[in-house]
Amino acid sequence: ARGLLLRLVRQRALAILVGLALALPAAWIEFSGRYDASWAQGLALVIGATGLSILWTGITGPSPDWLDDDE
Repeated sequence: ARGLLLRLVRQRALAILVGLALALPAAWIEFSGRYDASWAQGLALVIGATGLSILWTGITGPSPDWLDDDE
C-alpha cells in the first residue's frame, strides 16, 4: 500500500483526480445531514482527510525526503 501511494503522488494529475474522488463524496456525506450513523461520519472524515492530503500533494508536488546543507 505504501509503494502504491508513493507512486500515486509522483503522478500529479492522477493524485489530484484521486484526491477529489475521495474528498468530494466524503464532504457530501459529512455536510448533507442524511447520514446520522456516527460510523458513517467518522469514515467520511478519515476518507476526506486522506483525499485532501493526496489532493494537496498533487497540487504542490511531493516534498523532498531531506535537504542537503552545504555549509
